[in-house]
Amino acid sequence: MKLIYIACSYATVYLIYMKFKATYDGNHDTFRVEFLVVPVGGLSFLVNHDFSPLEILWTFSIYLESVAILPQLFMISKTGEAETITTHYLFFLGLYRALYLVNWIWRYYFEGFFDLIAVVAGVVQTILYCDFFYLYVTKVLKGKKLSLPA
Repeated sequence: MKLIYIACSYATVYLIYMKFKATYDGNHDTFRVEFLVVPVGGLSFLVNHDFSPLEILWTFSIYLESVAILPQLFMISKTGEAETITTHYLFFLGLYRALYLVNWIWRYYFEGFFDLIAVVAGVVQTILYCDFFYLYVTKVLKGKKLSLPA
């Protein structure tokens, strides 16, 4: 499964940078990712389970995943709209992450397992999606294009 995951990741990167490069809109992509990566990196050094390289990298990936949607949400807010396929993708990405909340409740209830870092990061990510979920349900599911109120 890891080989399939790695192959799919490389295929995705290839498609983004080679096949669909012409669809990139550099005029609207002004989000400064260093404003995410640097604080997340610092937080992963400060708040982790064990101060070891692998644990810090794991914590960094969890924290970064929780805020990784911000550039896309920034792009939607800047352009004021999003294509239907993009909104469906973002919705299911957020739904996937929200299902983690169910997993954590299940694991805590049946296994007594609780990981504060993963839970807090997941809750932060789900909160970031809430506004988008509302727009998705009120507009896209009713057949309208997602456009932000003026």
